[in-house]
Amino acid sequence: MPTTAERYDVIVIGVGGMGSATTFHLAERGLDVLGLERYDVPHTMGSSHGITRIIRRAYYEHPSYIPLIERAYKLWDDLAAETGREVIHRTGSIDAGPEGNVVFEGSLTSCEEYDIPHEVLTSEEVSERFPGYRLPDGHMALYQPDGGFVVPEQSIIGHVEAAQAAGAEVRARERVHDWEETPDEGVRVETDRGTYEAENLVLAAGAWNGTLADALEGLAVPERQVLGWFQPDRPSLFEPDRFPVWNLKVEEGRFYGLPIYDVPGFKIGKYHHRDEQVDPDDYATEPEPEDERLLRAVTGKCFPEADGPTMRLATCMFTNSPDEHFILDTLPDHPQVAVGAGFSGHGFKFASVIGEILADLAVDGDTDRPIEMFRLERFDDE
Repeated sequence: MPTTAERYDVIVIGVGGMGSATTFHLAERGLDVLGLERYDVPHTMGSSHGITRIIRRAYYEHPSYIPLIERAYKLWDDLAAETGREVIHRTGSIDAGPEGNVVFEGSLTSCEEYDIPHEVLTSEEVSERFPGYRLPDGHMALYQPDGGFVVPEQSIIGHVEAAQAAGAEVRARERVHDWEETPDEGVRVETDRGTYEAENLVLAAGAWNGTLADALEGLAVPERQVLGWFQPDRPSLFEPDRFPVWNLKVEEGRFYGLPIYDVPGFKIGKYHHRDEQVDPDDYATEPEPEDERLLRAVTGKCFPEADGPTMRLATCMFTNSPDEHFILDTLPDHPQVAVGAGFSGHGFKFASVIGEILADLAVDGDTDRPIEMFRLERFDDE
């Protein structure tokens, strides 16, 4: 690599959901920050898009996420107040499944352990309160009134604008080729437009993180996802004030969805859509008939009045860790490099606090936030 380079305190690779928040938190602390994004800001090539993304205080994945989601809510509200952008909307949330299933039971456990306001409803009670729902008989649901959605594109723009106002430099359409440690234990980053140096580096490149750090090999695996938006026969039943966001376990798999917002149509997705591990630079970005069939099967069964004409289909990527929990740490051989990876399809709601954590790790090498379960060392024996 060339030896002459522009110098910064911290360089952030990737300015999507996590990277934009990280760039903001670093700049807010008065640091000289460069954010590098290979595509547009925002863009639709990775994981940080899709018009709406679920946020929920009830968290069936693990109760350890609750302190982070509480902080994330506070930071989303702060961003909305600072930028004037409506980045978060509260609609309520439903987590439902057969009695004994983790989607319902795990959400209930998290609410009970952390004293989060909630109600337990039968499938019949859900339909009575929210007529757009037709959950299977015998399903149980946890309703949490603070659930809702974050608007990903607006949140990225808000974080970038706030970062720039605090002095950060953000460069889009600039692809990182490589990075290396410098003799003074800093980092040097080479792109297709220049070379930059910094004391610290943050890897927040989503599906491309695995190509930037050997320590992430096999631990941050991209997966193809497809989302559908279908026009309801009775759109009023699926407006944000009448239709909570939802997570649902049925025999067809684990699905999630959101109300009509900004584009026509009720939105639905399936976790691990077709179990397709992909190369982020070479995969089927155009939705296929099978993608729509999978999504319509559950739309017609559980939300029959939303099963109208197709309005939109879109691909995105999950980047999965082996245990589907986040990876938040510094690299073992490069403590000046912080990494946020493996968000496994449920990370965007945390982007505001992930940015704060990655800023801590980049500058201090540690954080006061509870991230013990997200450290890389948990994979040492694998």
